[in-house]
Amino acid sequence: MSEAKWYVAHTYSGYENKVKADIEKTIENRHLEDQILEVSVPMHDVTEVKDGERKTSSKKMFPGYVLINMVMNDDTWYVVRNTRGVTGFVGPGSKPVPLTDQEIRAMGFQMNQIVEIDVEVGDYVRVVSGAWEGTEGSVKAINPAKQTVTMDVDIFGRATSVEIAFLDIKKM
Repeated sequence: MSEAKWYVAHTYSGYENKVKADIEKTIENRHLEDQILEVSVPMHDVTEVKDGERKTSSKKMFPGYVLINMVMNDDTWYVVRNTRGVTGFVGPGSKPVPLTDQEIRAMGFQMNQIVEIDVEVGDYVRVVSGAWEGTEGSVKAINPAKQTVTMDVDIFGRATSVEIAFLDIKKM
């Protein structure tokens, strides 16, 4: 499998959040979680002064664009390109060009640091931080691309699968 990179999709103005939601829904429906890792509409806070009052609001950094961290292949290209509201990828012709590490850092995105764990499917782990702190269970799946494990936790007497970050678990 090739490495995931950040790509930029051009959208109709004002459709950025709708496109993000539609792509995330398609990822879930087609089980592409390991190929399309993140969909982002970068926002920044803007302080405006009107009538002597300071007002802070969030505005889109790049109106008309959605950033997507994905492994580029025919399936992922098709999913993004054929999402309602997407007019195409940024790049010459129909060939998307990934953002460079320098461009990503300039936008304020954190580069994914690789975390390796000594946990395998079936191992018993304890959650050491986050919302599920103190919960114990066995690992059902490991997703190295998203740096998460899937484990079952007990909610109201029922086993429910949750994703927990590598850094939030400890092998028992």
